[in-house]
Amino acid sequence: MLKDIFSFRIFGNNLGIDLGTTNTLIYAQKKGIVLNMPSVLAVSQGNGEIVGIGKEAKEMIGKTPQNILAIKPLQDGVIADFDITEKMVKYFISHVLPHRVLIGPRLVIGIPSCATKVEKRAAMDMGMAAGARRVHLVAESVAAVIGINLPISKPSGSMVVDIGGGTSETTIVSLNGIVVSDSIRVAGDEMTEAIIHYLKEKHALLIGEQMAEKIKIEIGCIYPPPKEEKMKIDGRDLNTGFPVEMEVNSEEIGEALSPVINAICEMVEAVLEKCPPDLAGDVRRGGVYLTGGGSCIKGFDKYLYQRIHLPVKLASDPLLSVALGTGKLLDNPDILSSVEITPY
Repeated sequence: MLKDIFSFRIFGNNLGIDLGTTNTLIYAQKKGIVLNMPSVLAVSQGNGEIVGIGKEAKEMIGKTPQNILAIKPLQDGVIADFDITEKMVKYFISHVLPHRVLIGPRLVIGIPSCATKVEKRAAMDMGMAAGARRVHLVAESVAAVIGINLPISKPSGSMVVDIGGGTSETTIVSLNGIVVSDSIRVAGDEMTEAIIHYLKEKHALLIGEQMAEKIKIEIGCIYPPPKEEKMKIDGRDLNTGFPVEMEVNSEEIGEALSPVINAICEMVEAVLEKCPPDLAGDVRRGGVYLTGGGSCIKGFDKYLYQRIHLPVKLASDPLLSVALGTGKLLDNPDILSSVEITPY
């Protein structure tokens, strides 16, 4: 009984959430990043019971029997399955806030700037259903700008390209607002799919999502590396139907990724073409910052530089940028009120 009393809290800690297609990150106020988990949940088809969440569920993708489903409830950076997302976020919040609380936490959630009104409302409703007392929505690219400590309140332009799992965004901000922005639903997941499609078409080799993601992380590149990298992979030969091992190299993986990378670069170029002349000098001097997991593809910064002829810099913690930004907004209510997105 005494243990239950001492584990009780009146207020839950305020949280910043990067609700990503691939990973969900949570920032707890005054603590920093406290959770980084795959956005995957495994459920039993019979009774709907949860059999795995996060890393455990991700390891089940492509390996489950018919009675278990490993689900990614977020697609293209927005909620595709409300009930599953709610269960997943409730679990994540309970994991970082183990104490029972009378009043739930305040949440700042990063969402794609291209989200529709319905998708924005779904994100807000999900946060409330997960136990929040209040939910604030912010564009992921704006959160990334704040997360990497670029100036946002000054009358100068800062530009960031955020490449996540489901969406890629390019944003120029100034005076606590978005001046120019664009977003496409082409990002890390499409890179993974491109690798699967390429190997199927060129080598008649069928590989799973997890193998394709491993290839992308280990030897994925778009700019020729100093030394060609090779990797042995497992899959199924589509000609014989049998399991087979094959070696692939970084050059052909770069060829596979090229269409996706080019789509992202075209988006960046489109935003630069819309940049107001008075901010163009700021962007030229400050350069373009890359954030998000998709920006970690080897050579992407060099390739983008060749396309736009501006300094391109990879953020020091590209995977954490959005989550750090949502957390910093918890401590800056004035800036939060300026950049907050309304779902209406």
